[in-house]
Amino acid sequence: MTLQIKTIEEYNTAYQKSVENPEGFWAEQAETFTWQKKWDKVLEWDFKKPDVKWFVGGTLNITENCLDRHLTTRGDQVAIIWEPNEPSQDFKTYTYKELHAEVCKCANALKAQGIGKGDRVCFYMPMVAELAIGVLACARIGAIHSVVFAGFSAQALADRVKDAQAKMIICSDFNSRGKKHIPVKQVVDEAIAMGCDSVEKVLVYKNGRNEVTWNDNLDIWWHDTVDSQSADCPAEPMDSEDILFILYTSGSTGKPKGVVHTCGGYMVYTCFSFKNVFQYDDGDIYWCTADIGWITGHSYIVYGPLLAGATTMMFEGVPTYPNSGRFWDICDKHKVNQFYTAPTAIRALMAKGDEWVSRYQLDSIKVLGSVGEPINIEAWNWYNKVVGKEKAPIVDTWWQTETGGIMISPLANITPLKPCYATLPLPGIQACLVDTEGNEIEGNNVEGLLCIKFPWPSMIRTTYGDHERCRQVYFSAFENKYFTGDGARRDENGMYRIIGRVDDVINVSGHRMGTAEVENAINEHSNVVESAVVGYPHDIKGQGIYAYVITNYPVADQDAFRKEIKDTVSREIGPIAKPDKIQIVSGLPKTRSGKIMRRILRKIASGDTSNLGDISTLLNPDIVQEVKDGAI
Repeated sequence: MTLQIKTIEEYNTAYQKSVENPEGFWAEQAETFTWQKKWDKVLEWDFKKPDVKWFVGGTLNITENCLDRHLTTRGDQVAIIWEPNEPSQDFKTYTYKELHAEVCKCANALKAQGIGKGDRVCFYMPMVAELAIGVLACARIGAIHSVVFAGFSAQALADRVKDAQAKMIICSDFNSRGKKHIPVKQVVDEAIAMGCDSVEKVLVYKNGRNEVTWNDNLDIWWHDTVDSQSADCPAEPMDSEDILFILYTSGSTGKPKGVVHTCGGYMVYTCFSFKNVFQYDDGDIYWCTADIGWITGHSYIVYGPLLAGATTMMFEGVPTYPNSGRFWDICDKHKVNQFYTAPTAIRALMAKGDEWVSRYQLDSIKVLGSVGEPINIEAWNWYNKVVGKEKAPIVDTWWQTETGGIMISPLANITPLKPCYATLPLPGIQACLVDTEGNEIEGNNVEGLLCIKFPWPSMIRTTYGDHERCRQVYFSAFENKYFTGDGARRDENGMYRIIGRVDDVINVSGHRMGTAEVENAINEHSNVVESAVVGYPHDIKGQGIYAYVITNYPVADQDAFRKEIKDTVSREIGPIAKPDKIQIVSGLPKTRSGKIMRRILRKIASGDTSNLGDISTLLNPDIVQEVKDGAI
């Protein structure tokens, strides 16, 4: 099986080897998997193009490694526990044998509908087990899955479907989240009406009891086509560098980027990082609370745990329904050993009071994890003391959609912990800090821009359909380095603390929102001339969205106007992107070339107006005082 590091000495040895002989190190990890044909060469790379290939010439199918190879040794072990939105409803379990059968049936159903290797299949589904089954079914037959978070708007869904030229959408009829009953199929219908001409079929899983609009030429029920299929489906041979999935992430230019991950390297790295960061042992119950619509769900609900032969949990609901003890109730009910969630959830539950935690035992928890954004000290301390009882190490994980897997993180019970620090890079991750000129900053007690100077197996290969964009965004800033877009600090012991984004991307509840994307949506309102969006510190979300808006004509009812803007953003992107604060202004601070000075707007939004720097060179310096005076 994949190497599992057990001491800090073993970490140091593994890290040293991974830097001195990366190809040898990763070849050893890859050897532990089932390959239909072994690779000819471990690595070819050139960051200038960029062009990165791992396990060149090897063929495999990731689902043989997630499912088939476990059947003889752990076929009757539970692979997935599904916990429903309603506590009164029974949870479901799937053993590795059962999951294998369901995946094969779904794969055969997809083939019967004309889906084959290389076709793109878009998912817009709640957190039901069928989402994981469908994703694995695509991988089984070589179709490329693209999961869109089922909270995005019809417009956002349509943009992603069109970009991927998806041949099929798989959705549910309805989605239950807390008290909400969300008409998922209706959103898909609206998206298709926006010109998604590539879509030939919509496969609908029945998750509610309500009527839905139906198109006999397009729509098929899951139960009508999947349930009757054979439970035997041979795994399609895939080249190590064939595309496994596309996952869209917000960019600073407004248009979502389709991040491409491939089969071989992603498989090797997600399993390795899962086993080592969480120190998963046979028999443990592991729960990541993320949605599969994000990379965390791909890598650490589906692929990483199943590759490692783990028992992984999926949860349909939200942490505060029916009350604020839901997470902890589930932890006790299923005897969860590793619990992985976002700082946003931690802060929201912390605000509800300790009593919601203290009524539960939580004595099964061995490891706590944090993901999505840097965790603040108050949340870290509360998580450690109240939830972990100072017995469960917190793995504060830093990584990105583009990295495919966790890059900098403590290894549970091995790496010394430091609150708010992601600590040390995983073996194989050659992190460095550079200044704005790209010069590497040596030594400790330093701050700079976080880059990675050597390829790792699960890294982004391209942005779908636009390779130049991939080069520009990630590889053009500094020669021969992947630029993360984050600033970081390295302490006296070489431990890393992530400071946050240095580009025009806001991290809202762990989800990256491009400022241009939100501005474009706001500007759709008929009374908006121009807008500027920045992030500001938010007690629960980490960062909130602050919008400065210039109007065509005076606004009589400001509350109604703000609601209209929020509704517009919800419609264009989704509720997650709604501005928290909207300030109406007569102008925006701009340079003489017309560039909005977001640095000034960020300071005003955060309430820090003590030092706005030199504003005399602005095109309109007088506007700064007006914006300051009107700040919310």
